[in-house]
Amino acid sequence: MISSILLAAATVPATPAWNPTVGIIISISSLVMVLLSTRIEKPLVGPKFPILPISIPTFVGAMAFGHIVGVGIVLGLTNIGRL
Repeated sequence: MISSILLAAATVPATPAWNPTVGIIISISSLVMVLLSTRIEKPLVGPKFPILPISIPTFVGAMAFGHIVGVGIVLGLTNIGRL
């Protein structure tokens, strides 16, 4: 039992160190998610954001989802050897 757990931990893929390319990918994916968040059914529920046409909870949720998508892109590009 323990040997199979250790074997699974030994097969973790390599992750890239932070560099400006990683930051740009995550920033662009977060920006795209904020732009797409204006297309949801109720983007103005909660306190309003003074600059954007979305509410603060929608902005936070879109940025969080953008980071998740960006990390997936970075790990995928690293896995295929492009990053």
